[in-house]
Amino acid sequence: MDFKDLWDIESAMKVLTHPTVDSQLWAEAVKWLILHGPPEVRRMLLQASSQATDSAYPQLRPSHYTNDGHPLYDVTDLAKAMGVTVEEVLAGLQQEKDEFEELFLASEGDGTTVH
Repeated sequence: MDFKDLWDIESAMKVLTHPTVDSQLWAEAVKWLILHGPPEVRRMLLQASSQATDSAYPQLRPSHYTNDGHPLYDVTDLAKAMGVTVEEVLAGLQQEKDEFEELFLASEGDGTTVH
């Protein structure tokens, strides 16, 4: 069974609103909703993420914006705001990228399939 098949809107939303949910499970539900949820839920989660970033790192300013208005940040600025090295930021981004790719790619025989 594929990761994306483990969730549906109802189960992901139950996890988000559960008062004692494990943080890793909560994060997985958020990821699923950002990738597969209805547009209004995706917008709400991305807006909450932006607000959390602004609150946690008030000195951090976007270097650009996507066509639909989502902020983009310079890696050097992220590292400085978080008090880590650029390499640590890049390693964290690579880990996130790998996790997202893992959601959709599966090796089968000689090839790779996209789910």
